[in-house]
Amino acid sequence: MNDTNVSFSVLERLSGEWESLTPEAQKAARYVLENPRDVGVSTVREIAEAAQVTPNTVVRMARQVGFEGYDDFRAPFREAIRSGTAKFEDRARWLQDVAKSGDMGALYADAIGSAIKNIEDTFAEISTERLVSAARAVWNCRQVFTLGVGVNNANARNFTYLASTGMVQFHAIPRPGTSAIDDLAFADAQDGLIAITCKPYRSEVVAAIDVAREQGMTIVGISDSPASPIIRKADHGFVVAADSPQFFPSSVTTILLLETLLSFVIAEASDDIVDRVERFHRRRHELGIYEGGTDD
Repeated sequence: MNDTNVSFSVLERLSGEWESLTPEAQKAARYVLENPRDVGVSTVREIAEAAQVTPNTVVRMARQVGFEGYDDFRAPFREAIRSGTAKFEDRARWLQDVAKSGDMGALYADAIGSAIKNIEDTFAEISTERLVSAARAVWNCRQVFTLGVGVNNANARNFTYLASTGMVQFHAIPRPGTSAIDDLAFADAQDGLIAITCKPYRSEVVAAIDVAREQGMTIVGISDSPASPIIRKADHGFVVAADSPQFFPSSVTTILLLETLLSFVIAEASDDIVDRVERFHRRRHELGIYEGGTDD
């Protein structure tokens, strides 16, 4: 689905009503949020069985977000499927050829195919308008804290490093020797937080989101499910596909989304941003940081 479709607005409404849903209805809502493509091709009983709730619970969930019943709720998802234009023949043929290339070919094809599908699934759900809105909010913040722990700590720090080539208001947290909550102690409504966590959701990231909300900060959340606590609590939430044939979730889409968001922030920035980036790299050349004229 593409978020220009009405089906995306249904998911937004469902997420917005989350706190008012009963625990059973939340189970149904979680399944819909995480498997929106199933809705358009499934009966109410099939959705209920997959979500491990009763069909009546699914109907009540649909009514709570403004629909007369399940069929009415399902209609936008069916339309999204009918209007889809994705063509995968060339990619499928290429991946099959890769899989036949040797003993490790199948593993290679799985890794590449998973990464490509993650990118397709992620960016099919994110519109230019949403990225522009988030980028404007980030640019207008006095300070922006980028939070990730575990593997996402490296992703947050890479984003902050790239941003720092032209801007000074970005800070990766937690800083050494502190907690994320410590780092946000003096932040307020003039500041922003970009937070990243995927299943299983890190408690310190969720706690930092709660602190940021209490202090009135602008929040950009990046996670792997519309039902993620940081997506539901963010002003600007982005869901990334992180499936992988390996034992660890993929970071490909998280990194690409952060790089895309940064490019939008720069596009929204003041005119002097280009001069600042140029001065930054010229000074690094003068200091001998680059070897052979290659930027790093």
